Formats: sequence, C-alpha cells, structure tokens
Amino acid sequence: MPAHHSGRARIPLPAAAPSDLSQRLARAVAAMIPGAATARVSQRDPGQVWPSPHLRAYDAHGRQLAVTRAKALTAARWIIRAHPTVDWTGEAHDLDLTTGTLRPAAGAYATAGGR
Repeated sequence: MPAHHSGRARIPLPAAAPSDLSQRLARAVAAMIPGAATARVSQRDPGQVWPSPHLRAYDAHGRQLAVTRAKALTAARWIIRAHPTVDWTGEAHDLDLTTGTLRPAAGAYATAGGR
C-alpha cells in the first residue's frame, strides 16, 4: 500500500538556501504588516507572565506600527520556527524585512545610539 493518499507520488522539493528562506519569510511578514521595515520578536509578551510569542513592528523611521494580536502572534511564530537555533528565551531579535537578516535587538539598539 502506498504511503500517499492522493494517488500521486510525492516529489521532494529542492532544498532552498537559508538566505532564500529568510527573504521569503521577510516578504511574507512585510506583506502581512504593510509599512513595516523591522519586526522585533521575542518570547516575552509584556502583558503575560508566561512565555508567549510577541512581535512589534516598526517602520523605516523607527516608529512602532499597530499590529493586531492575531497577526503579531502568527508572524512571531513563523519567525521563531524559521530560526530554531536562536535562543529565544533571552533577548528579543529584529528581523529586517528588506533583507531577511535576523539580529539581536540589543545590537540594533546600540547602533541606533540608544534611541
């Protein structure tokens, strides 16, 4: 009995390069949150006592954008699952939505002169 149920053989998809996946993720999040240039993701929602995926979106000028709870949770989960090697229990990380680069938020804060 075949392992597939649709009647068609499964064709394995070619493995995408990690940078391709990061860029695709960044494009998907940018499409979900119009005007966003950066997504800051962490496992520490300030309104919760327990760990919970949390996302804040910022425009190109660093202003925080309003994001619905459902969109924020969905995008945060996508980003966290796409980067399983990152330690999400500590500090937040910023995903640059133009390049797909993920970096610690503390580093971004320091390079912006503490603003």
